[in-house]
Amino acid sequence: MFHWGKWKKRMGANSSSKRPVFDEKEDVNFDHFQILRAIGKGSFGKVCIVQKRDTEKMYAMKYMNKQQCIERDEVRNVFRELEILQEIEHVFLVNLWYSFQDEEDMFMVVDLLLGGDLRYHLQQNVQFSEDAVRLYLCEMTLALDYLQSQHIIHRDVKPDNILLDEQGHAHLTDFNIATIIKDGERATALAGTKPYMAPEIFQSFVSGGTGYAFEVDWWSLGVTVFEVLRGWRPYDIHASNSVESLIQLFSTVSVQYSPTWPKDLVSLLRKLLTVNPEHRFSSLSDMQTAPYLADVNWDAVYEKKMEAGFVPNKGRLHCDPTFELEEMILESRPLHKKKKRLAKNRSRDNSKDSQSENDYLQECLEVVQQEFMIFNREKLKKRQEEGQSEAGNYDASGDGDGEAESGAADEDANEPEPGPEADPEQAPESASKLSMCGSVCSSPGSC
Repeated sequence: MFHWGKWKKRMGANSSSKRPVFDEKEDVNFDHFQILRAIGKGSFGKVCIVQKRDTEKMYAMKYMNKQQCIERDEVRNVFRELEILQEIEHVFLVNLWYSFQDEEDMFMVVDLLLGGDLRYHLQQNVQFSEDAVRLYLCEMTLALDYLQSQHIIHRDVKPDNILLDEQGHAHLTDFNIATIIKDGERATALAGTKPYMAPEIFQSFVSGGTGYAFEVDWWSLGVTVFEVLRGWRPYDIHASNSVESLIQLFSTVSVQYSPTWPKDLVSLLRKLLTVNPEHRFSSLSDMQTAPYLADVNWDAVYEKKMEAGFVPNKGRLHCDPTFELEEMILESRPLHKKKKRLAKNRSRDNSKDSQSENDYLQECLEVVQQEFMIFNREKLKKRQEEGQSEAGNYDASGDGDGEAESGAADEDANEPEPGPEADPEQAPESASKLSMCGSVCSSPGSC
């Protein structure tokens, strides 16, 4: 059996006492990380555990093949996810630390959470206690309330996208189909995973209507809590169900709650699984009015001082072991051979005519290369700290208002790394460049 704890200690013992030093002005890139193990795979991206060579900090690294993203119309989704993740940070989200690219892939380096996702534990037949799920409910409430304050609809809240840390606390991940709505806007796209999608998403798709907003995430949270407690979902919905049949289902089928659940819990789930979004619980203030959560110390929840009802076994990795085997044996472009492969490709490209076999694809790849957003949260935090320090010194001298100076420093420090999309003046040009590739570089239903 693989023992994760022993392996981590061994990695620490084997690491060189002299860490490599990278130029602070240099952008973080693939060479700054040691690839340790593959732990996950999505429809067009993969995830592995990495260690940053200079700080020896561990992260999860998601990497997406550019050509596949173009062919599957996913470029805009990746860019929108990056745009969102660069602007947010929360204790119950899986936060972005770095983004960078090379000729083959786009990379996102995020918080490493080793406790597995809730779907994995359900498949392992874990019986979650009511106390454990109550804490997940509170933690996801804080996460969704924060996203709402940032004008973000996640649109894919489900057990697969809720990861546990080693202490058993829940973190929301995967912003691939998230969207931003401001100033009373409404989303209209048919986006999400059908069994967790709110009725108004289907209704909007069929009848046009007024679209939908943040309430859809709270419906998904209700479905998720029900499933994690019961072992199955409140509605028997599958990917093959037609949209029309689902609209009919929500108007005719009533949810059957477990008779063993406390009445206050059932009452709260009813509020989350209310078909009419206008009457649905959809904010922290709504949740705080629920008798089931009346005694919750929300500050203690935010500070992770509440003891988790389920703590993942620290002696093992909570993921499918076949991911590592596939990467090592079946993957045609394995990550651990990337350096040699890219060097060989560059040599080959230099030795032949630059005309590509597929000019259209090459053009799109060049657009992605130009428009990709580079990000470094580590640099941002250093700038923030330096700004706050300078503000404090300025105030101490008696020459000005330290509080105002600190606010200005913070605002400046939160600006994204300079890049193709950082300047608002460049936005129209960026949009036109992406649309230049037609359907290849765009993703339908992006709002």
